[in-house]
Amino acid sequence: MEIIRIKDLLLRTQVGFNEHELGKRQDLLLNVEIYYSTAGEEESDNPSEALDYRTICKKIVHLVENTHFALLEKVANDVAKLVLKLERVQKVNIEVDKPHALRFARSVSFSCSKSKEAGKATTGFDESI
Repeated sequence: MEIIRIKDLLLRTQVGFNEHELGKRQDLLLNVEIYYSTAGEEESDNPSEALDYRTICKKIVHLVENTHFALLEKVANDVAKLVLKLERVQKVNIEVDKPHALRFARSVSFSCSKSKEAGKATTGFDESI
C-alpha cells in the first residue's frame, strides 16, 4: 500500500457555532494522508497510472470552501468520506486545524482515521473528557 500526503492545505470556510463565528469565513489547515492500492505505478512513469492527487485536492477544496460547518469533527469526517469514495483508496487520515481558536493556543485540531476495511473507523476524539 502506498501513501500520498497533502500537507498544510490552507482553506477558508464558515466553521463554528458561536455567535461571533456565524457568517464569517475562517482559516482551516488540513493534512491528509491517503493510503491506496497500487496498480504497478510505482514501477511506471506513466501519469495515467498514478493516483491523481491534484483532482483529489480540488474536490477537498470545493467541499470545504462551499459548506458551512459547526464542528471540526464534521469537516474531517466529510473529507474522509469524500476521499474514501475513490476506488483505489483503502484508508485516509485527516487532521483539521483551526488556527487561533483559543486565545493562548496556536490552534485547535481534530484528527480521524477512516478505512474501507470492515468498516473500521477511529477518531482523534478523547471520549474521557
